[in-house]
Amino acid sequence: MMNVEELKADRRMVNEIDWEMTPEKAIGMFLEWGSGWSWGNDFVSHPGQEALYFVLYDFEGNPQVTLIRRNMEGAEEIAKVEVPMDLFMLAWKEDGDHPGVGVHALNRELVEWVSETLNASPASIIH
Repeated sequence: MMNVEELKADRRMVNEIDWEMTPEKAIGMFLEWGSGWSWGNDFVSHPGQEALYFVLYDFEGNPQVTLIRRNMEGAEEIAKVEVPMDLFMLAWKEDGDHPGVGVHALNRELVEWVSETLNASPASIIH
């Protein structure tokens, strides 16, 4: 598992992060083949495709986000980045409490904070 400094140093990986990917969209694209049409042109077209994106787990003790690599075979946690508690709570509340789920998308403020922390290039961040 990479820490924030290791992730920040891996510019290739940072530049491949999909800042608009959500947990729901990733599941739809990679695991629920029948619903792929609901994402427009965003669908898996060949076995080697993958997505790198952040999620927020509401069951972890520390306020942090987790970088996920997802493909058709499954998901792997790549890195964890500690985030300010107020941003964590705001994103969690904005996404809504879904009993039994525990995985949430980052909101705009959290995406901006994490991308700044990682020195992500403006071209790789979609606003």
